[in-house]
Amino acid sequence: MFYYPNMFMMRKNNAQDSSSIRVFHAVPDAPAVDVYANGDLIVQDLAYRQFSPYLPVAPGKYNIEIYPTGQKENPVVDTDVYVPQETVLNIAAIGELSNISLYPIPEPTNAQDFGRPCIRFIHLSPNAPAVDITVPDGRKIFRNVGYKDITDYACIPSGTYTFQVRPSGTDDVVLTIPNVKLMPNNYYTIYAVGLVGEKPPLQAIVALEPR
Repeated sequence: MFYYPNMFMMRKNNAQDSSSIRVFHAVPDAPAVDVYANGDLIVQDLAYRQFSPYLPVAPGKYNIEIYPTGQKENPVVDTDVYVPQETVLNIAAIGELSNISLYPIPEPTNAQDFGRPCIRFIHLSPNAPAVDITVPDGRKIFRNVGYKDITDYACIPSGTYTFQVRPSGTDDVVLTIPNVKLMPNNYYTIYAVGLVGEKPPLQAIVALEPR
C-alpha cells in the first residue's frame, strides 16, 4: 500500500519545477519496511526487491525515516535526501540490515528517440566483487563494475538478449539474465541485488525507466 500525503504531492502551479522519486528496497536481509518523509508515511510494507510507484514531489530536502513494517520506533534509516529541481530519483535502500543506507540514483528525464534501446548496470550486491557484464559469446557490455557503481547507458540494437555477470577479468559466469527484451527508444537498468554464497542469492532485476 502506498500513501501520498498532501505535503508531499506536486502542486499544479509548480509543475515546471516538480521532481519525482520512487523507493527501491534492495537490502537482502531486511524485512518489509515503511518509509516516512518529513514524518509522513509515504510507502507502506515495501518488500525486498520491490519498487514503490513514482511520487511527485517539490524540490528540496526531505528527512527520510525507514522502519520495519508496522513499527515507529528506532528507525533503521534516519537521514536527509536532497531532491534537485526537475529530476527523477530512484532512492534505493542498500547494504545489509546492520548497515543500511540510502543511495539516490538519477533516472532519465528526457525521452530518447533515435531508435535504439539504452541499458545500464547498477551493482547493489553488498558482498559481491567487481563484475563484467557480457553476452554469451564473451563480448563485454560493461567492465569492472564495483559495488554502488552506476554505468553509463549503452545504446544497442533492439532485440532479446541474454546477459551474463562475471567477476571482473574472469570467464566464470556467476549469474545469467535471460530473455531481456529491449524495445526501441526506451531506457532500462539492470540492478544486481542479493548476496554471493548466502541467501537471498545474487539476482538481477531489469527495470524499465520512465520516458
